[in-house]
Amino acid sequence: MRRLLLTLAWIFGILYAVAMVVFLVGWFGLFGVTHDPLAGVFLIPLGLPWNFAADRLPVALQPYASLLAPLINLGILRGLAGLFRRKPAKSR
Repeated sequence: MRRLLLTLAWIFGILYAVAMVVFLVGWFGLFGVTHDPLAGVFLIPLGLPWNFAADRLPVALQPYASLLAPLINLGILRGLAGLFRRKPAKSR
């Protein structure tokens, strides 16, 4: 179970990194790309349900909260994987 959770965490982390790069390139207009307000659309499913809490923040902070929301889910996956660590056998 631990291996499965770690694999899911790695896949989630890679997807998050790709979505973050797309967001940063589109939001800040890097590499000659025009500013795109929908650049963070790939971060929305990765950051659920924490994106709903970000809606209560001021509008200026919402893009940054959406950028960081998937980190909570990644932390949860890593924490669950840590719960399934093998415990050393007790010696008699």
